[in-house]
Formats: sequence, structure tokens, C-alpha cells
Amino acid sequence: MIVYEFKVRGKDKQYRAIDEAIRTSRFIQNKCLRYWMDNKNIGRYDLNKYCAVLAAEFPFAEELNSMARQSAAERSWSAISRFYDNCKKKIKGKKGFPKFKKDCRSVEYKSSGWKLSEARKAITFSDKKGIGTLKLKGTYDLNYYDIKQIKRVRLVRRADGYYAQFAIDADIKVEIQPTNQIVGIDLGLKYFIADSKGNVEKSPQFYRKSEKQLNRANCKKSKKFSRERKKAKQRQSNNYHKARNRYARKHLRVSRQRKEYCKRLAYSVIQSNDLVAYEDLNVKGLVRNRNLAKSISDAGWYTFRQWLEYFGHKYGKVTVAVSPYNTSQNCSNCGTNVKKSLSTRTHVCPHCEYVEDRDVNAAINILKLGLTTVGHTGSYAWGDLPSWAVGVSLLSNGESMNQESPSP
Repeated sequence: MIVYEFKVRGKDKQYRAIDEAIRTSRFIQNKCLRYWMDNKNIGRYDLNKYCAVLAAEFPFAEELNSMARQSAAERSWSAISRFYDNCKKKIKGKKGFPKFKKDCRSVEYKSSGWKLSEARKAITFSDKKGIGTLKLKGTYDLNYYDIKQIKRVRLVRRADGYYAQFAIDADIKVEIQPTNQIVGIDLGLKYFIADSKGNVEKSPQFYRKSEKQLNRANCKKSKKFSRERKKAKQRQSNNYHKARNRYARKHLRVSRQRKEYCKRLAYSVIQSNDLVAYEDLNVKGLVRNRNLAKSISDAGWYTFRQWLEYFGHKYGKVTVAVSPYNTSQNCSNCGTNVKKSLSTRTHVCPHCEYVEDRDVNAAINILKLGLTTVGHTGSYAWGDLPSWAVGVSLLSNGESMNQESPSP
């Protein structure tokens, strides 16, 4: 499954229609969640049937394509089923009880409600929302695929415009010559990655470099915010919304820089090695550290892991996630546990006198652990499914980690 993304061009009237379709999708999603809360033994198909009830009761819901309404119901069921799975697995702490959506940025269509032009450079939406025909701007060629292979189409609103995503059922595997190389990778903050061969890649720190500009844009946005309008429940001024959009665009740029960097680095690692071992980090738990949360979020470890797994599957390479426990404390030469604080950046073993960079030492230990677990069932960044297997049901925020840019 691959996801191609195009920027769409239309008139202001069409953009407003897209916004209305997104609001309707959010309304149906929240209504389905409330229906599940109020009734026992509700299943996925019950929510799909409830969409027809909502369409009969609310005229604006009936205007949305029937399969788009079902997609909204499936989003609710996805959150519900995840909650059930967490309860069955007895995960510690909060189980992720489904929450109502306050903001939504996308609407998803299945196999009906849309039609591509003959040249496949435009798409027409035929429901009653009035979206109409939108031009597709991008470098991908949809003529290569059969229409039946396009399983889902999603319209996404971002700070810099509107986008159309196409989830295509296609074989993404590519055969390449083996390199006869293996590597272990340690993720860090000083170095983004350090491998078992002694190579290091410095962390780009995209957010840190843009932090002054972001803070300045945020201040300008705050100055235009009116508390009186908020108390009176009135819409903020146009100048405020313009400043808010400029601020969002800057954040979007940083996010894209980080994603592109992680993608290109993961591609390079996969192309150079036949086996890649890396840490199975709990990033969600690590960002709870107030002192390191900003740096960890800026690093993009989770994004890098997702792309690593995706490219590993695409090019037939082995990717193994191993436990990070004591990988930076144990000596990679003799195996002795050498305690050291985070500030200690050089590993010095008092037993065998082995001296190495802390991160490189950890990468060697990770590779050894990876070699001992090859052949066993590994873990993936997405849990039960690897990141390359996600795509038929796209993420609720309009992102997809197996969405490719032109080959680097």
C-alpha cells in the first residue's frame, strides 16, 4: 500500500465546501462515539448502520457521500477497538478511552463519490457538498495504476492549502543487490544516529534553529487576539487569522524538514546494509522528561524508525528492534557493566581498558542483540502492524508514514 499526495487547486467556494465536508465528517464521528457510549454491545457494523440514521435526521449529513459517512464511523470504531485492545492487553496506566474530536482536518472517501479525469490531472467529487472539480498539482503519475487499485481518497486541510491523498493497493517491493553489510544504530541527541562502524550523524535540530522565528510569529499572533471577542463568542479578526496562519506555516515547514531528513537518512541506511538493528525506544514515555522533551521531539526518532521499517520492507532488508536496556552501560568489548551518567560521553572500561564513544559503544551492543534475535518475531513502530502495512485506513490527521516523495 502506497499513498500519493497532490496539492489541489480550486476556487474559494470549493475550499469552503471542503471545510463543510470536513465538519460533517467530524460531526458523524462524534455522533457515532456518543452512540457507542449510550448503548451496550455496539459493533463496527452497528456504527455503519447508524450513519444512515444520521443522514435521515440531519440534511447536512445526507449531503455527504454515504461511503464518506462510513469512513467517519470507521474512525470512531478505530479509537474504540484500540481502547478494547489496550484493556485486553492490560496496559499499565490510561487505556486510551475514546475522546470527542474538537478539530478535524480531513474527510475520507472510499470507492464512490469521486471520479478522476481522463488525464488523471483533476478529480471531481459528486456528492451534494458542492466541492466539484479540483486540479491536482504534483509529480506523480496516476495513469500507472488501475482505478480499482485506488482504495481511498482523502481531502486534507493544512496551513498552506488543501491536499488530496490517494491510497493505492500496489506491490511496493523492489529487488536490489545485497550489500553484505550489517549495522547497529544508536539514536541520541548530540548525534542523531551513531552506528556500529563508528559513523555519526549530527542532529539537525530544525526546531531549535527556527525557535526564534516561531516565538516571534506567536507573539504577533497573540497581540491580535481579542479577549472581548472571545467572551462575546465572536469570531476573531481577519488579522488574527492571518497571523495564526503564518505561525502555522512556520511550524509546518519545520515538520516537513524533519520528516524529509528522517526519510532520506533511513533510505541511505537501508540501501547500504542488509540488516539494521535499532533501539525499541518508548518515545512517548521519554518525552515526559521535562528537561529533554523538546530535544527528543525535535529529534524525530519515531519518524526515523517508521521510515526505516518501511524502506526495509520495500527493499527486502531485515530491520530488528531490540531492547535498549543497558546498551549504553555495557562494554561492547568484554560485556562488563560500566555505570555512567548522561553527561559522560566517552565509554572507558576499567576491566579491559576499551575506550570508545558512548553512542558508538551502544550501537555495537545493539547490533549484537539484533543478531541474536534475527529469525524471531520483531516489534514495529505501529505495534501489531509495521509502518509499511498502514495505509488503507489513513491517519486521522491526514498524515501517512508510507507516503513517498520522489526517490532520493
